[in-house]
Amino acid sequence: MEVLLWDGTLSSHDFHVAARAFTENWKQFNPTLPPWIWVPSRLSEQGYLSLEKICIVGSSKEHEQKDVDEEEPEPVDNATLVETSSPQVCYYDFHILYSDSYRVPVLYFRAYCIDGQPLAWDEIEKVLPACSAKVLLESKWTFITQEEHPHLNRPWYKLHPCGTSEWMKLLFLGDESLAKKGVAFEQYLVSWLSVVGQVVGLRIPFEMLNHHKSCN
Repeated sequence: MEVLLWDGTLSSHDFHVAARAFTENWKQFNPTLPPWIWVPSRLSEQGYLSLEKICIVGSSKEHEQKDVDEEEPEPVDNATLVETSSPQVCYYDFHILYSDSYRVPVLYFRAYCIDGQPLAWDEIEKVLPACSAKVLLESKWTFITQEEHPHLNRPWYKLHPCGTSEWMKLLFLGDESLAKKGVAFEQYLVSWLSVVGQVVGLRIPFEMLNHHKSCN
């Protein structure tokens, strides 16, 4: 499909295709990072992608992540970066779901302390990347809400999908390597998460982005 004729959305089938390609590429180019896993849904035919128990240590002086529990070290995702005014340890779970209403992927996430205590939104804001506050304040398409996770029936935070199809089309149109061969749904999630993930400090590793560009 030509990008000019595309509305920026993808079907449920296309989402499954994109999810499968995304997980395979992630494992191939990021073998030392925790994998994204496809989780079948018990409630419907649809499932979702999951990246969980990401341990993040944030510091304004040392922008790094490291394991803090030497007895049972949790995986550290070097693709994430969190900045905060004082050293703090927290875990993040990220889920990518398909929205039937908007026909685009949606990023759900939750954050909690090392003792399992969930972080309130004002606490999460403190450890979000500095650029996130500006994006959330200025962008009419980017805002975070809290609502029930469709598959888990528990409150999670969600990056609202309003406007996703519009900026995804603009993203493909504005990148010659993405636009020249038409819409490749296998590459959709890489492009999408390279933008959306930055809001919550989740970044696509350079090797994966580089491969993504070379495939188009």
